[in-house]
Amino acid sequence: MKEFCSKFVMLAMISAAAMAQAPKTVVPPASTQPPATTPAPPATPPVAPSPAPAAAAGTASASSPANTGGPIDPSRYVIGAEDSLQITVWKEPTLSGTIPVRPDGMISLVLVGDLRAAGLTPMALSADISQRLKKYIQDPVVTVVVLGVNSQRIFTVGELNKVGPVMLTPGMTPLQAIVAAGGLTQFANSKHIYILRSAGGKQEKIPFNYKTALKGDNQGVTLVPGDTIVVP
Repeated sequence: MKEFCSKFVMLAMISAAAMAQAPKTVVPPASTQPPATTPAPPATPPVAPSPAPAAAAGTASASSPANTGGPIDPSRYVIGAEDSLQITVWKEPTLSGTIPVRPDGMISLVLVGDLRAAGLTPMALSADISQRLKKYIQDPVVTVVVLGVNSQRIFTVGELNKVGPVMLTPGMTPLQAIVAAGGLTQFANSKHIYILRSAGGKQEKIPFNYKTALKGDNQGVTLVPGDTIVVP
């Protein structure tokens, strides 16, 4: 009996020792923190649209005088008194320059002297100057450019909101000229408007019916340079 008990005790001690040497499996506690998430990329700020380039300011063309409504056609425009001309003789700077047309319609050039410019087109005047210069220059090349249009104007006087010179455009009617002058005042007598025109050294009086013109009838009156519209 003692021997049996001794073996039982020894067997129990061996089992206890084996259990002590066995590796313990440690189970980590569950994490209380929320699972990490991949951060979202930062929102790209909206890109403001590039401003449209500002429109370039309107500039006058070299062939367009500042006081005209468009380019001068050298084959059709008729030069008048007080216009300003740029006359260029190729390779002859002493004969070139800016020449004003005098009130009598004449201009003065070196070697040529006085010659009439009013009533001619720039092309016709260029040909005339070239012909005159052939006495002094072999095959002269002349260019005439209208720099300033001062002859193409009419005048308004009387009961208008703006009196004085008005730039004349091709085909301008008396009604259009009155509108350009700011219209009639409240004291204007629209039934007795007339146009003064000088022709052949005489002054002509042309009646103009304002009310009829408002209805679309221009009465066959087309203004010419130098006309004066009188509104009593």
